[in-house]
Amino acid sequence: MKAVGARFPRYDGLLHVTGRTRYVDDFKVPGMLWCRTLRSSIDSGRITRLDTSRAEALDGVYAVLTHEDPDRNVVGHLEDLGVPPDMPLLAEDEVRHKGQLIAAVAAESEERAQQAVDMIEVDYEERQPFLDIRKAFDPDQPQVTPDGNVYFYDPYDHCRVRKGDVDWAFEQADVIVKGCYRPQAIEQAPIETQAALAIPEADGKMTVHSTTQAMYFSMGIVAKFLGVSLNQIKFVGGTVGGGFGGKVDTAVEPIAALLARKARRPVKYRSTREEEFLALWTRAPWHIEIADAVSRDGWILGRRTLTLHDAGAYTGFSAYGAMKHLHHSAGAYTIPNVFMNSYVVYTNHVPTSAMRGFGVTSVSFAVETHMNRIAGELGISPWELRLKNGNRIGDLTPTRVKLEDPSTVPTILACADAAGVELPSEYAQMTPGERSGELLPEHLEDQLGKADAWRNR
Repeated sequence: MKAVGARFPRYDGLLHVTGRTRYVDDFKVPGMLWCRTLRSSIDSGRITRLDTSRAEALDGVYAVLTHEDPDRNVVGHLEDLGVPPDMPLLAEDEVRHKGQLIAAVAAESEERAQQAVDMIEVDYEERQPFLDIRKAFDPDQPQVTPDGNVYFYDPYDHCRVRKGDVDWAFEQADVIVKGCYRPQAIEQAPIETQAALAIPEADGKMTVHSTTQAMYFSMGIVAKFLGVSLNQIKFVGGTVGGGFGGKVDTAVEPIAALLARKARRPVKYRSTREEEFLALWTRAPWHIEIADAVSRDGWILGRRTLTLHDAGAYTGFSAYGAMKHLHHSAGAYTIPNVFMNSYVVYTNHVPTSAMRGFGVTSVSFAVETHMNRIAGELGISPWELRLKNGNRIGDLTPTRVKLEDPSTVPTILACADAAGVELPSEYAQMTPGERSGELLPEHLEDQLGKADAWRNR
C-alpha cells in the first residue's frame, strides 16, 4: 500500500528523455536485408499481369514476395471467433483499394529494394470503385465483394439491439429530435511507424522483433501465414513508439518473416510514413443517424439509430467494432425503448481497424453532440438533461444489463465542477443511487420492474 497515492519515477522515463530507449528499428543484425513494397495505384481492378523477373534478376536482391509464397495467403484476424477470413496478404487476382499490397522485395539496402520494386511490372483492368457508404443498398452501385457491399451477421445483414416499445415512445413524445453525424477516418499517426525484424534461426525457427501492441495475437497471425505451429516462432516486443490501437493489425511482421524465410537472411521491414497514411488501416468513418423521442420536461423516452460503418475493402475487425459500437449507442444514459441497427459496409477504401475506444469513440461523439441538440431544442441546461437521464444503479442498458456501479452521475458532476458550472442544488446533490421519486417516472418504473424477468429469458 506504500505505492498508493505516492509519486514514483517511470521505470523507462530516464531512457526516454536521454534518447537511450531502444525501439525495434534500432536493432540491426549481421547480414540484414531491407524490405520495400509494391502497392496498388488504383482503387479497384483486376490484375491482368504481374512480372517480377527484372526485380528478381537485379544485383543485391535476395527475395521477391508475391501471393504464391505464403503457406496461406488469406488469414482472418478474427477467424478463430467465427468471422470468415477474406483479406489476402498479397493481392492475387484483384485489388480492392489504393495501396493494397501486391509484392515485396528484400535487398541489401532500402535504395536497392526500392529500385527493384520500381522494376516490377503490373497491369490492371480498372473498375469503377464504390466509395460512399450511404449508397450501399442502391442496386446500381459497384459491388466490392461477390456477396455485395454489406457484411452478413447471420441471420441478419446488420447488428441489432431491441428493447421496450419504441413505437409507443415516439407516439408519446412531445418532441422528436433528429441528427446525423459523420465522424471521418483518422490515421493513428504514431511517431514510430510499424516495423519488424525477422531472423531465421539455424534450427528452422523464426525470431521476430515487432512493434505490435498484441504480442500473442500477432504471433498467431504470422504462424498461420508461414504454416507453422506457434512453437516455431519467437516474438520479441520492443518499446512501442505509439500505437493507439493501430499496431494490432500485424501489417509488417508477416512480410518480414516470409521474406526472411525465402532469402534465408534477416529482413527488416520498416513502413514508410507514406505507407502509414495511404495504405495501412485507419479508424473507420461512420454515418450515424439518431432520432430521439423526448418529453418537454427532458426525459428521453426512446431512441432509433441507424449506423453505417465503413469497413473499407475487407472485413478485418469491423464486424466486432460495429457490434461494440452499437452496444454503446445509448451512451451513458438510460433509454427505456430502443431500436438500433448497425451495418458494416464494404467500400474501396483502405480497410479500417482499431483506434482508441474502438467503435465507441465515434458513437460517443454522436451521442454527446445529440444530447446538446436535445437540450437546445427543449431550452434546458445540457448538464441537467444529462444528469436526469444518466445511468443509475439498477438501470438497464439497451442490451438489458442491470447496472450495479455506474459512474455517469459523479463523472458529470466532476466535469461541471471543473468547468465552473454552478448547478441547482437538486442536481448538484445527485448520486448514482437507485431511482426514486421524481427520478423514477412511470415510463422507467414499468421497465425496471421487468428487469429480472428479462434477464432470465
